[in-house]
Amino acid sequence: MADVRVWSMPMRTRFRGIDQRHGVLLRGAAGWGEWSPFEDYSDVECVPWLLAAREAADREWPAPVRDRVPVNCTVPAIGPEQAAAVVLASAGCRTAKVKVAEPGQPEGADVERVAAVRDALGPGGRIRVDVNGRWDVDTAVRRTRELDRAAGGLEYVEQPCATVEELAAVRRQVEVPVAADESIRRAEDPLRVARLGAADVAVLKVQPVGGVVACLRIAEDIGLPVVVSSALETSVGIAAGLALAAALPELPYACGLATLALLDGDVTSEPPTVVDGMLPVVRPDPDLVDEVAADDETAARWADRLRRVEALAADGGGP
Repeated sequence: MADVRVWSMPMRTRFRGIDQRHGVLLRGAAGWGEWSPFEDYSDVECVPWLLAAREAADREWPAPVRDRVPVNCTVPAIGPEQAAAVVLASAGCRTAKVKVAEPGQPEGADVERVAAVRDALGPGGRIRVDVNGRWDVDTAVRRTRELDRAAGGLEYVEQPCATVEELAAVRRQVEVPVAADESIRRAEDPLRVARLGAADVAVLKVQPVGGVVACLRIAEDIGLPVVVSSALETSVGIAAGLALAAALPELPYACGLATLALLDGDVTSEPPTVVDGMLPVVRPDPDLVDEVAADDETAARWADRLRRVEALAADGGGP
């Protein structure tokens, strides 16, 4: 088990419907990789995440073309005063990604949050909103226009609806650019969003797509500008995202990789730190993994899950 370490840590703020994050670090010839699929993912969906972790552990990443990556701050579905505080504490980030459409919250809460972020950023900052596919087409059109006004202009709306067809319908009716996330990382055919004219921006996350090399291949084939984002990972997982962002020929948007502050802990004492809205391209050593080790029950559950997914991967299973 020295080369397989299960970690567990709480979230600072409830995010993506979870309060606790778990995952596994795997060590290989090239270093450490992270495997941290969300709990609601099936074993089949977890295979690309494992391939990404194995790539990080066993292979060298492609050569970088930049040593720093511009990043956005991430604003959870919190109150307007808290949202403004996140922006002001973001170490110079000039782009904010705001979570909206949180179940149980009124629509007005989204408007207030976005307006507070605009005030905190000032007129020159960029705001993007992330819906996680929770709207239908009519709601997406109406709410996107409303939030665009509150923001004084949105950079883009991310995954306003669940399906590619719905994204295409929204894109035909709004002026705000549409970004695809789940429609790429949870799709059997990630290039379909481009063929159907469903997105202006492709959001790529290393673990769900299957690794840095797989993401670079999609970025080349999809023909859309790319935003690299995290999957709510520790510094080990973030390092893979930084490697991807560093290797892309062009990087027109700030990346969603400054998410470490969402976790109440980390696996390293030297995490990549945002300075002037940029993250350095680094690969930290997980020297604190013992301090965030999962309890025995959680470790056993994740070890069993890992064995099942490894068996699927060995048999060529996966989405």
